[in-house]
Amino acid sequence: MNYPYIPHTDEDIRAMLEFIGVSSVEELFSSIPVSARSSLNLPKSKDEFSVFKRLKEISEMNTSLEDYAVFLGAGVYKRYVPTVVYDLAMKPDFLTAYTPYQAEVSQGTLQALFEYQTMICELTGMEVANASMYDGATALAEAALMSFRLTGKEKVVVARSVHPEYRAVLRTYLEKRGFTVVEAGYDETGRVLLEEVDEETAAIAIQYPNFFGIIEDLDYVRSRSGNALLIVVVEPVSLALLEPPGSYGADIVVGEGQSLGLPMWFGGYSLGIFATREKYVRQMPGRLIGQTVDQDGSVTYTMILQTREQHIRRARATSNICSNHAHAALIAAVYMSVMGPDGLKEVARRSYSAAHYLQERLEDMGFKLCFSGEFFSEFVFNVPEDYPERWKRMMEKRILGPLPLKGFYPELGDTALACATEVTSKEDIEKLLEAMK
Repeated sequence: MNYPYIPHTDEDIRAMLEFIGVSSVEELFSSIPVSARSSLNLPKSKDEFSVFKRLKEISEMNTSLEDYAVFLGAGVYKRYVPTVVYDLAMKPDFLTAYTPYQAEVSQGTLQALFEYQTMICELTGMEVANASMYDGATALAEAALMSFRLTGKEKVVVARSVHPEYRAVLRTYLEKRGFTVVEAGYDETGRVLLEEVDEETAAIAIQYPNFFGIIEDLDYVRSRSGNALLIVVVEPVSLALLEPPGSYGADIVVGEGQSLGLPMWFGGYSLGIFATREKYVRQMPGRLIGQTVDQDGSVTYTMILQTREQHIRRARATSNICSNHAHAALIAAVYMSVMGPDGLKEVARRSYSAAHYLQERLEDMGFKLCFSGEFFSEFVFNVPEDYPERWKRMMEKRILGPLPLKGFYPELGDTALACATEVTSKEDIEKLLEAMK
């Protein structure tokens, strides 16, 4: 065979044509109108070496994030992922052509998901975590629906300092179904102001650190929440340094898990974190993996809760999500295992230090902070009126600059949200400062 990657030999094709009674491939497709036939304009066949060389030339026309200085966060972060993470997580044993969410999934995948759940509980300070959801935004919407089921009420108060796209998804999920979404404002520190909470409120949803990067005062939020449940949206790496929301009495913790070893896919799949109290577990959406022993007394794992309409009575289903992101959760489990508590703290500490160094350098140039509250790795600062145009031009210099906020928060005027992580170097910062002049 000249080209082993081509599945059919000329003899194979001749045999198939003879079997179905036509003399050629052209005759086989003769009933298709000429106008509808594809014209792929493919080049003549080449050897494997030449094909690989050409494909490499095409791939080099793409832009790589590795070539950019990235100061754009807002929910998706550029982080360093140790090589061993993908060496382990991409083993063929963990990959399947079908979503691995069925009860008969392999023991290896079940154990990885169980470990993932355990580590999410340790990070968030909660008692139970599920085996992942779509992403942070839909996890928040599912948390609100869960609070309605638990309380019998139909109103949620969400801080305006929660990611604006998360709030948009929340409204899409809830308002057409007749539920009420009320937004709570923020003060000069950038933290939430809770004045809208009343007896009709099922839950309060805040972000920690919030979209402005400010670390919310969870003691204050808990004290103002009354009988309402407390939903906290988290950025998981920050929890390596911050007190976990479970310590403040959070009822449901959700978040975006991209920081835990997932690339910035630019629209690809992500990872929704979802954790809660054990007493609420039967109203939790998604799937839960448990540990037990088999008839021989060996440790084994099994799917112990699936509150989906295919597995329980339709009226009792907690969610109609049709899948989870099991492999993304598996990657996160490997990442957290490789990093360990000390490694995650180091990532968080470096992110905090880089962001505060960037803030100091920007203030030295005359750019003032917008809020006075303590921030983690993102902060809002005032920018010139022409910044949105300048932001676009930065990309030509291979800089993904701080995000202009006027479109999301018109009341903040000309401001931008800057981000730094453990991969932000001083050289990157100097590059940005030069572009900001």
